[in-house]
Amino acid sequence: MMHTIRDAGIVFRDEASAAAQKRMGLLIGLVQPFVYMALFGPLLVKMLPESGPSAWQIYIPGLLVQLGLFATGYAGFGLIPDVRSGYLERLRVTPASRLGLLLGRVLWDVLALFIQSVVIVLIALLFGLRAPVGGVLAAIAMMMLVGISLAFLSYSLALKLTSEWLFAPVLNGIALPLMLLSGILLPLSYAPGWLKAIGSANPLRYAVDAMRGFFAGEYGSHAVLTGLAVVVGLMIVSATAGTRIFAKYNA
Repeated sequence: MMHTIRDAGIVFRDEASAAAQKRMGLLIGLVQPFVYMALFGPLLVKMLPESGPSAWQIYIPGLLVQLGLFATGYAGFGLIPDVRSGYLERLRVTPASRLGLLLGRVLWDVLALFIQSVVIVLIALLFGLRAPVGGVLAAIAMMMLVGISLAFLSYSLALKLTSEWLFAPVLNGIALPLMLLSGILLPLSYAPGWLKAIGSANPLRYAVDAMRGFFAGEYGSHAVLTGLAVVVGLMIVSATAGTRIFAKYNA
């Protein structure tokens, strides 16, 4: 275990060092959610009733999940060049822990997501978001669990496809339905029955609902407890599958 932690720390440091030289990447990742916040958020404020949670309490949790979906969900792009160049295989023949090699990348992706999530929440405060601090912190913590799951799945997909030309369309074909069926832009409670039924198979829907519960201060609600169970289960399954795929790749 200590060997794995040490190797994960080395990979994490290398990923962070490379990212520090390309700080613009973190800022670019904030462009899309900021545009959604600035251009769609005010419309939502006018659409939703004033009673109950505010429009921003409903919208910002969904925006955070959208950020995670397109940030950690696309993390596999960075692995494909390492696979093609043989760099990954050279690392794998060293005594380094294979789990550590993968975990270090995932940890950096999640830290970057955390930084971006905090920035989004701070900007949302300027737009009018009001939510309990504990609820916001709990929602961001849940977002980190979702990020871990998506990063493991993204790296697994990258190892299966090993080509940007395949990875991009396949991931887009998966990410867009997941986003629309998670109630990110509007709660699925507004959707017709058939759309709710399809959305119920999407684990991100439960994450969004739970995070909205946190933002509303409803810590023990059914939505929060269900979301926690689904997200933890998704993380365990994703991490297990991702680790096995990584360990068996070209083994």
